[in-house]
Amino acid sequence: NCSRVLETLHFITKPLSEEEGNFSLAYIITIHKELEMFVRLLRAIYMPQNIYCIHIDEKSPRDYKTAVQNIVNCFENIFISSKREHVVYAGFSRLQADINCMRDLVNSKVQWNYVINLCGQDYPLRTNKEIIQYIKSKWNGKNITPGIVQPLHMKYRTEVSYREFIHAGVPYVYPAKIRKAQPPHNLTIYFGSAYYILTKDFVEFTLSDARAKALLEWSRDTYSPDEHYWVTLNRLPG
Repeated sequence: NCSRVLETLHFITKPLSEEEGNFSLAYIITIHKELEMFVRLLRAIYMPQNIYCIHIDEKSPRDYKTAVQNIVNCFENIFISSKREHVVYAGFSRLQADINCMRDLVNSKVQWNYVINLCGQDYPLRTNKEIIQYIKSKWNGKNITPGIVQPLHMKYRTEVSYREFIHAGVPYVYPAKIRKAQPPHNLTIYFGSAYYILTKDFVEFTLSDARAKALLEWSRDTYSPDEHYWVTLNRLPG
């Protein structure tokens, strides 16, 4: 019952200020468990002028997927990712899940300004307005994807090839005895957070630029590529 969902959970149904109404955010939320926690997160970050892409792990139980779909159906600006991944911790699939949502978001009718990615166990410490004001005051037109040149103790993540294995029904990544080639286009690999706030222009760049595509392909058999992919591309000149 959608009207009951909106009423009992007190979802916000109109922009709380003109500033917020004129600055739409896109969210990517990757989830796989704990429906109630996902609903609490969604309620906390929901604004009708924003847009939300939900990526449900393909391994999640059918009942969980159905429940999430039922909630999403109550909102015009929330949708399930058109392509879902079997997400493996520290594997390429985690990065691919974000990219799947990005493709959907850039094709949406909502003219969003920035995209923020979250997982189902996140929760905001700031209001929508505070987030927008922070972006405008310090990062206007720039990405928030902090990082440093890949430290020596992190080199193992990209020096050898990693493969997915399944043990006792649990998938994981493990290094193979194959040394990887150097990064394409002589790119310097940076290391940072898998979580970001990115401009729409940058997202469109990552989905179309030859260097971004080459780095993505090279990263397929690295360990936790989402912790080097965005920050490396962000450090490209221009």
